[in-house]
Amino acid sequence: MTRIHDLTAQALSSAYRAKQLSPVDVARAALARIAARETKINAMYVVDEAGALAQAAESEARWRAGTPLSALDGVPITVKDNIPVKGFATPVGTAAGDMTPALADAPPSARVREAGCVIIGKTTMPDYGMLASGVSSLHGITRNPWNLSRNAGGSSSGAGASLVAGYTPLALGTDIGGSVRLPAAYNGIFALKPSLGRIPIYPPYLGRVVGPMTRTVADAALLMTALTKPDARDYMALPYQEIDWPGALEGDVQGDLKGKKVGLLLDIGIGLAPQPAVRAATMAAAKAFERAGAAVEPVAPFLNGDIAAGIDGFFQARLLAEFQLLPPERQEKVLPFIAAWCRRAEKLSAADAARNLGLVMLMREKAVAATEPYDFLITPTSPITAFAAEEATPGNDPTRPFEHISFTAPFNMSEQPAASICAGYDAEGMPIGLQIVGHRFDDTGVLRMAYAYEAMRPPQRAWPES
Repeated sequence: MTRIHDLTAQALSSAYRAKQLSPVDVARAALARIAARETKINAMYVVDEAGALAQAAESEARWRAGTPLSALDGVPITVKDNIPVKGFATPVGTAAGDMTPALADAPPSARVREAGCVIIGKTTMPDYGMLASGVSSLHGITRNPWNLSRNAGGSSSGAGASLVAGYTPLALGTDIGGSVRLPAAYNGIFALKPSLGRIPIYPPYLGRVVGPMTRTVADAALLMTALTKPDARDYMALPYQEIDWPGALEGDVQGDLKGKKVGLLLDIGIGLAPQPAVRAATMAAAKAFERAGAAVEPVAPFLNGDIAAGIDGFFQARLLAEFQLLPPERQEKVLPFIAAWCRRAEKLSAADAARNLGLVMLMREKAVAATEPYDFLITPTSPITAFAAEEATPGNDPTRPFEHISFTAPFNMSEQPAASICAGYDAEGMPIGLQIVGHRFDDTGVLRMAYAYEAMRPPQRAWPES
């Protein structure tokens, strides 16, 4: 019999409707799972036991009355530290953070609450979300359930690890350079970085999005139904569209691949070269699409070191502006790696800042141009599998912080939808992520492409119990 913590959001919804399960029983199972595994994994910043059980009891009453708020009513979910949830602080992963409880839900947490989701708690992240790892001055180290000596990725580190550990079937993460896709790759789950503005967020920022993190593509589509509802606080949001997100996965998704043009990008021009196992898994995915009738063509590298340095300098300066506002005693609490990294911007001039923004926009231009001839691009999500848990970045060098995010960050700057889905495992059993990139606004196309691949990919391993 399938254990409760292994059930998808779709399966839970069906079980509630059929009165086979109660949201209260599911919430208790989630809390028990957290209690059993959290001391090893460290994925949770807040566990709201009392609040979760109260929400679950309200959901149970609605299902009994036949008045659920949505198909997601009663489904447990976690929310990343940096997405405000009313009543809990939002320290953004740093010991220097503001511990004042939020007075209101952010747009994404408001939408899932309105849908009846049971918010179990909040998940960990690194300082200011400026690392693609699970190392935080506040939360400590979040570990990968597949191998506790390895990194869970970041910056949605706790979200990725919690899904593998079976805490909940749904999680909310944020992504400004790969922060839902990289944890998805390292943890063997699914994540969608939507087009900028598709999911309202506050405060909005260049390249910054909220994305659903799940174990299946279908669960992500279901969650998009709630998340994409409008919120006036996001002044960069796209006009609201009434989209049947689960319906986007219906029909002959593999048959629809016939005639599609797919660009295969194995070298983007910057960052680490893909490990042999990552390259092989990406090539195997390309062959699977070809067998389904797609035309796959290689894509030439389109980025260079100047562009990479520009985006590095841009984000250094962005964080330095915030860091300098902290009093000295709070500055000292920031993760030393992050403090050293952003202080590199002290040498930059105003002209340098303007040039770096120009290079960010050049990255955007080149990403869009590289995608234009194709329906979709496929790339490795990360050129490497999960690195050591204690490392802020591979090699722990603040002068080379972004070499493992070279395939993800460009598509934040270009505002294109991109997803990561497990494409296999390396020789040590660590998951490998395949990134699927679509044209701007074609979020349903990316989901449909991922759904087709989900049915074609190599067999998936059982979730780890360590």
